[in-house]
Amino acid sequence: MTGAGSDIGQAVCLALSDQGARVRATDLDRPELSAIADRIRDAVAIPADLTSPAEIASLAREPVDILVSVAGIAHVEPFLSSDPDLWELMWKLNLRAPMLLTRELAGGMTERGWGRLVYICTDSARAGAGGETAYSATKAGLFGLAKSVAREVALRGVTSNVVCPGVIDTSTSRAILRERQRMREALMRAVPIGRLGLPEEIAGAVAYLCSPQAGYTTGQVLSVDGGLVMA
Repeated sequence: MTGAGSDIGQAVCLALSDQGARVRATDLDRPELSAIADRIRDAVAIPADLTSPAEIASLAREPVDILVSVAGIAHVEPFLSSDPDLWELMWKLNLRAPMLLTRELAGGMTERGWGRLVYICTDSARAGAGGETAYSATKAGLFGLAKSVAREVALRGVTSNVVCPGVIDTSTSRAILRERQRMREALMRAVPIGRLGLPEEIAGAVAYLCSPQAGYTTGQVLSVDGGLVMA
């Protein structure tokens, strides 16, 4: 479980633990990561920098049956004035890290005949969003990763899916929307359900895709966005 210290990551850790999973939580070394081990019995908190292939390889030495890739970085700014150095950071964390973890961990899943791969993406990668061009581009690669891996491992008991959150009520989104009241109002008009989503609603979708009941669901993209993107 990567990105475990984020609001969505914490909710996913709790949901999987409630299903009986033994959680191995990974994020940068910060208080939110340590809190996971305090809140969840038998959870293991493992600080790691996922922009480092060496640290990813170290993480992958322990076999797992479920990989949920939540970790990511976003930056809202006009693309034409964006910094290519920041693109590089987003690519390393948003796409390369999940690719490396999948390569390291999925083989063990196929050998054991069971596994779940779930990648947290974004609706902006499906429909586009002004100010999120570089972020959306790096996240969009997860569609190709998840669907292609799904075809390669389907006969060996492993599924691979994507969950796309819409606008979720997290500490990050609150900070962004607090400064952009007009953006918030526009979003509320655009979302048919008329509110922000909750981290627990993303976690519920992930928990289903990680469950035995989702064994016939693979290569899919599930938007949890209040109806914002219906195509």
